[in-house]
Amino acid sequence: MVSPDKIVVMNKVPGLDRMDEVIIDGQVVGTLRYDIGKGFTFVMRMAAARAIQSSMSRGYVVTADEAVPFILKGLNLMAPGVLKAHPEVSPGDEVIVLTKDGLALCTGMARMTARDMTEIAKGQAVKARWFDAPAPYEPPTAKQSRGLMLQANKPLMDMRVAEAIAFIHKVIDRNRLPAMVSFSGGKDSLACLLLTLEAGLNLPVFFIDTGLEFSETIEYVHRIAERHHLPLIVESAPKGAFFDNLGYFGPPGRDYRWCCKTNKLGPTVQAILKHYPEGVLSFIGQRRYESEQRSEKPRVWKNPWTPGQIGASPIQDWTAMHVWLYIFSKGEEYNPWYDRGLDRIGCFLCPASDLAELELVMDHTPRSEEWSAYLKGRAEEQGWPEQWLDYAMWRWRRVPDSMKKELERLGVDLGRRPREAVEARTEPLRLRMQEGMSPCIMGYSVEGAFNRHLDIGRVAELLCMLGEVESDEQEGWSLVLDVRVFEEGAVIAKGAEPEKIRKNVEKVRRTVVKAEECVGCGVCIARCNEGALTLQQGKVHVIVEKCIHCGRCTEPCPAVSFGDSAFEL
Repeated sequence: MVSPDKIVVMNKVPGLDRMDEVIIDGQVVGTLRYDIGKGFTFVMRMAAARAIQSSMSRGYVVTADEAVPFILKGLNLMAPGVLKAHPEVSPGDEVIVLTKDGLALCTGMARMTARDMTEIAKGQAVKARWFDAPAPYEPPTAKQSRGLMLQANKPLMDMRVAEAIAFIHKVIDRNRLPAMVSFSGGKDSLACLLLTLEAGLNLPVFFIDTGLEFSETIEYVHRIAERHHLPLIVESAPKGAFFDNLGYFGPPGRDYRWCCKTNKLGPTVQAILKHYPEGVLSFIGQRRYESEQRSEKPRVWKNPWTPGQIGASPIQDWTAMHVWLYIFSKGEEYNPWYDRGLDRIGCFLCPASDLAELELVMDHTPRSEEWSAYLKGRAEEQGWPEQWLDYAMWRWRRVPDSMKKELERLGVDLGRRPREAVEARTEPLRLRMQEGMSPCIMGYSVEGAFNRHLDIGRVAELLCMLGEVESDEQEGWSLVLDVRVFEEGAVIAKGAEPEKIRKNVEKVRRTVVKAEECVGCGVCIARCNEGALTLQQGKVHVIVEKCIHCGRCTEPCPAVSFGDSAFEL
């Protein structure tokens, strides 16, 4: 239990799921890590071990004096050096290694049970992570409070705020447009709003209700606007924009964010054209430290999807710490979900969320029931096992290798039922797409879905007509022209040139239709000069070794021509 008069900083660091450095008294005392399948684990460093060494009641291992010099050289604790251990210590537990005098020597992970450490007397008992010479704990004497923290950082923050306010005025002077503040209900947009107020401006607050917001966020946005007497412009996504599209696109993923187009980008464009037809200057709480994509974005930019809109970020070079210091200095209310453990505010089911965050959200919002029911039905329909839900694997179309390895380590098999066991659909093959700049990934992307499962092996074979194909039938995907097609029908394409992406997606669409609905007419065979096409069992096949990817054989094709009306953008 941390004393309430302590300032505790949680610094997010890279991890497989969620991981935060815990900083107290100016020192990193440990790491709070979320382990998939296990939950949160606190990995202690020596500062924390020393603070609790006199009150240890569990999670400890006592070492003999002879082992101390070896541990201080960075070596692990071997079983012969163990005098005793708490009886509940098990392999994988985080433990503190103590001297006979009860002083912390190192922290690390147990490799054995307490019984094996003391009875087998061979092998590695504790894998050491952090070590230091044993010493009594000396509590810091300096007083701590939020007020003292703000006072210590005031010179730095005064400089940051002055620069941001000067930037706001400069951008307004250079762009003769009406201005507003894009407000999401998160900390960054709040800091941006407070800066415009400090700059002497009373700009309208612009909020997009995606239909997937927390109810607390919507209430909070209204309170902020009312308290500061600011006009509030709210644009809502069409009713059913998300749930009505689920049956077609399936759940969104980190690599498949179709929902950004339907529920965020679309309403944003409509609202700006409606309220600011001549253009608008939008102050946006964007920070370069949020993501790799945002680190490359300029501080002032033109929105490629809304003519006349200019975006500007007063806090582009601020860290999250700067943002919180500024909000605290203003005594401003912030979104209540931050106190519940979230470090970013967005849609309640956002696939970019960590598993730790999703579990927290599902436990605290009534909207989780509808989403959980959908996912359960989706898993049954697609043949996914229960672990698909337990580990939120719906967040990807192509699961990252790091996640696969972790699931393998846990003995989790996410293999689906055999393909034949999934109910087949016989309606004409159609592709529905969403395209545009994604507000979440800050880049151009196309996400689409065919209305039924694909024979990915056959699709991969015919995609060879377009170019070199990468394919993995076990994972169920094929890639050509930077367009990835999945067995369940999903299509994903990203890049810097929108027109090129559109053309490539259309080429892939037509070839997938050709693969799935070939009528065996042989027209394409006559157009191949390389002898790379054959007719087998009533369908055209590609001899990959002979194909030069010229594309001559792709058109004309009756299967494609007859199906063109079934293409929706």
